[in-house]
Amino acid sequence: MSEPVVAVGLVLPDLPRSVAEEHMQELSQLIDTNGGVVVAAVLAKRPRPDPATFIGSGKAEEIKALIGERGAAKVVFDDDLSPAQVRNLEKIVGVPVIDRSGLILDIFAGRARSREARTQVELAQLEYMLPRLTRQWSHLSRQAGGAGGGAKRGVGETQLELDRRIVRTRIAKLKEDLVKIEQNRETQRKSRRSVFTVALVGYTNAGKSTLFNRLTTGGAEAMDKLFATLDARSQKSAFEMPRETVVVDTVGFIRKLPHHLVASFRSTMEEAVAADLVLHVIDGSHPQASEQREVGQQVLGDLSIEAEKVIEVFNKSDRLDEHFQTPHGKNAVVVSALTGAGVEKLVDAIRERQLGDGEMMTIEVPHDDSRIAARLHEVGQIYEQTVTDRGVIFRAWIPRDAVHLFHAYSSRVLEHAKVS
Repeated sequence: MSEPVVAVGLVLPDLPRSVAEEHMQELSQLIDTNGGVVVAAVLAKRPRPDPATFIGSGKAEEIKALIGERGAAKVVFDDDLSPAQVRNLEKIVGVPVIDRSGLILDIFAGRARSREARTQVELAQLEYMLPRLTRQWSHLSRQAGGAGGGAKRGVGETQLELDRRIVRTRIAKLKEDLVKIEQNRETQRKSRRSVFTVALVGYTNAGKSTLFNRLTTGGAEAMDKLFATLDARSQKSAFEMPRETVVVDTVGFIRKLPHHLVASFRSTMEEAVAADLVLHVIDGSHPQASEQREVGQQVLGDLSIEAEKVIEVFNKSDRLDEHFQTPHGKNAVVVSALTGAGVEKLVDAIRERQLGDGEMMTIEVPHDDSRIAARLHEVGQIYEQTVTDRGVIFRAWIPRDAVHLFHAYSSRVLEHAKVS
């Protein structure tokens, strides 16, 4: 049974109410993803957040009344709250209060499947929890009143410090584990260095997993849910390419992504950094497509990914309506991952990028030069080969940084052509 939730947002002077309402719709999606149902949505308008309760004590009392009317079991805020604000709000409303970061961390914890994802999520949760541990031991401080209060207060403080020490020790261990996981991931990247890697990135629920299935042999779970993908997945391209090509699906971005999660999932996001080409998937039909595009661009910028390495893919063209964002610039493609429309054009764009990083060459390798033939097979993509009395003539695509190795063999073909 879904948990009834009151969703709360704050409208500040620099935020139009229409935008705040759209943010609340996204918060409702997050709550739904986490197994809750919004029974009431509250937008509080203030010149600035209240230091004690974020929304002001009067608005908090209104929420308390709503909870009684709608039978809500929890209150979720669209912004991050301080530990003191959570404590003060819970005293007023009488039910648990969580903020946006806490909600997203709960979602990630429920979706984590691989060892890497579970490690990343637990680390983020503990770092989020550490400054909030005081209220977890509030029962000890309540016991501290009356006769002998000093001694009991000391017990409470000792327990709290012990708890903090346990959490810090666990955080240190998880960080060590993530370093080892990243080393293994880097080893895997090195093993496919000769492979052209295409990374899919973008706002959560933009359709990355559906596009991943289109570009590969499929198998990725594609759901109309936020954060359906937490683990980076890779498969070979289903389309013929100049080079062996692997497509990587990554975790989605979102507005106000908790910084603990960004730090913890750095190794997963490094897949985009290490990729030869990045496809920034944007839900072109979404009313907030421009804002979601900016969020993606900001994350890519934070990862120091150059704009020249990115193709913007405006997805969900099957939903073309007044909201659909028309792409601009040469590095943009419109597709429908669901129907397949425009995917061939995207594949052509990927091929062009690959071909642009090297040259098509025709070279002749003598029969006794097995070393250069082996090198060609290692770094190049061979399209045709013809055996002659003198050797083997290859027509192949060769990466730009390896072209110099085969120049002498290319001239041999030209010389034989002149003689004939």
